[in-house]
Amino acid sequence: MELLLLGLVGALAWKLYKLWRAPHDAPLRSVTLCLLCATLSYPIAMPGGATGVDTVAGHGAAKLVQNVLLLFAMYFLMCFYLYSAADAEASRRRARKEAVVVGAVVVVITLAAVSVPHEVFAGSFSTADMTIPQIAVFYGGAGCYLTYVLGLAARWTRRYARMSRRPHATGLWMAAVGLGAMAVACAIRAVIVAVRWFEIDVPQRLMAAVAFLLVASILLFTAGITYSGVRARIASSKLWLQHRRDYRRLAALWELLAEAFPDNVLPPASSSAHDRRRARGVHRRYHRRIVEIRDGLVAISPYLLEDETGIGSPDVDSAELAARLRRASARIKEGALAPRRAVPLAMALGSDRAADVKQLIAVSDALVTDRAIPLTIKEAPC
Repeated sequence: MELLLLGLVGALAWKLYKLWRAPHDAPLRSVTLCLLCATLSYPIAMPGGATGVDTVAGHGAAKLVQNVLLLFAMYFLMCFYLYSAADAEASRRRARKEAVVVGAVVVVITLAAVSVPHEVFAGSFSTADMTIPQIAVFYGGAGCYLTYVLGLAARWTRRYARMSRRPHATGLWMAAVGLGAMAVACAIRAVIVAVRWFEIDVPQRLMAAVAFLLVASILLFTAGITYSGVRARIASSKLWLQHRRDYRRLAALWELLAEAFPDNVLPPASSSAHDRRRARGVHRRYHRRIVEIRDGLVAISPYLLEDETGIGSPDVDSAELAARLRRASARIKEGALAPRRAVPLAMALGSDRAADVKQLIAVSDALVTDRAIPLTIKEAPC
């Protein structure tokens, strides 16, 4: 139970964050309300929560509130699929009709619950006396509605999973299997209600197995609806760490070029506090450093060129380029004039952006290694 509640709370927190960023997204609002109702229902089902609700609202109120919350959770789950359809007007009409259905079910189970003494209504599904019509209607009505919604949701999810690509398809298939298993568990519980209504004993092992299937399927469904988002966050975190690491490794090369050409260091785009906070982000600082290094390499290229074809050929390794950069920087400090025009040297370092950055990092690492070795400053051959 604690693991299930933890999974629901995590999924709810993730959806609340997304809803905060997109408050007008109707499908997202529906799935968030579904998770909210499901999350609120589980603490009430626990002994401490049930006792508290019963103390405030009367005996049996906790069980009724829990089941009503589950019914609303299923309704909002259906709304999620309805609002995800292309025809918005038809989806709203269907959602209103389904609201009437769930409202009718809530009224029926509420009347069934309040029409019996609270002593009869006490206990769990496995210990309730299903020979009492009101108790059978309470559990059977809720179970049938849950089976109806979960079956439809599993079919719709499976349809979306077939049309999607990974990683979204993987999460949708997990959710579809979880919904289907929940529908099967609820259907079995409805059959158990009918069997026990006729005073036929049901093995406790079967009811325990159905309860386990229900909990496992809810966990699988929760994992499925959060899978793609969690995977995207993991990928984003890996990229953040890589950019942070590369930003630091490029420091030696950036410092050399910024010292030689301080005008190439980009000024802040704005003086507002919001823009300053955004500018301090790792990705922005990383891309800004790449741009400043490329501009610096273009500016310093006249002091590096061996001939008119440049030094961006494969036979010039990072250590050699680092040594030439140090000599060029020393010449600039002495006030030497550029012997020839500048060329886009940075673009010659790699065939694409990734290769370019990789070689820039190699040059920066070579500068760090070369710091402990005194260089003999001499004029590069023209």
